[in-house]
Amino acid sequence: MAAQPVYKIIFHNGKQVFEIFAKQIYQSDMWGFIEIEEMLFGERSQIVVDPSEEKLKSEFSGVKRSYIPMQSIIRIDEVEKQGAAKISEGGEGSKIATFPMAPGGASSVGSDD
Repeated sequence: MAAQPVYKIIFHNGKQVFEIFAKQIYQSDMWGFIEIEEMLFGERSQIVVDPSEEKLKSEFSGVKRSYIPMQSIIRIDEVEKQGAAKISEGGEGSKIATFPMAPGGASSVGSDD
């Protein structure tokens, strides 16, 4: 029997980029969202503690299922094994650009202002 796949999900959360691992990921019944279940984090018995992974563990502690907006998703990979979850800065000077949005959320196309 083949081992259950592990997925690496990279997405924007505010001005940060989260990289997490999960066993289950699929399109949600809520339109425009991806559902992530069974998130995977490193064992607490590790000698070296990564502060960004600890922050993610605490942010997602007690979360059964997370709904991530599709426009926040940067990339989803099926990987051979779990890596370390991490948070990186995604603001100015980052190699990752956010999805372009008009100021105030309204479209400026066709505006005669």
